Amino acid sequence: MSKYASTGYVKSFANALKGLSLAYKSQKNYRVHLLIGFLSLLAGVVLNFRCIEYCVLILAISNVITAELFNSVIEFTLDAYYKNNYSELVKMAKDLAAGVVFFSALTSVLIGLMLFTRKILILVLY
Repeated sequence: MSKYASTGYVKSFANALKGLSLAYKSQKNYRVHLLIGFLSLLAGVVLNFRCIEYCVLILAISNVITAELFNSVIEFTLDAYYKNNYSELVKMAKDLAAGVVFFSALTSVLIGLMLFTRKILILVLY
């Protein structure tokens, strides 16, 4: 049997959950992004977001979390390949991956400002 043979959906799902668990246990920024995402969703409930606003918010949150997971994959892969030895190219690749997360988070903050500012101003002014 090939090491690439299909093991079934249940096993694939279990492996995916193991990966998310590993990210939660080992990546502080992943936990921070999850917390901020959860709090943002709660704020959407308090501010009575419409369905489309929730969709945009969920896409923004998932974009940041996905970028963070890919950043972790890149870091783990490069560390394993280079056996944790310093390399300027590895540093550059890790910095670029971190830049992707930063750009994704910044974009999500702008989206959050657009979604939340309007709702909060309506509450405060009326």
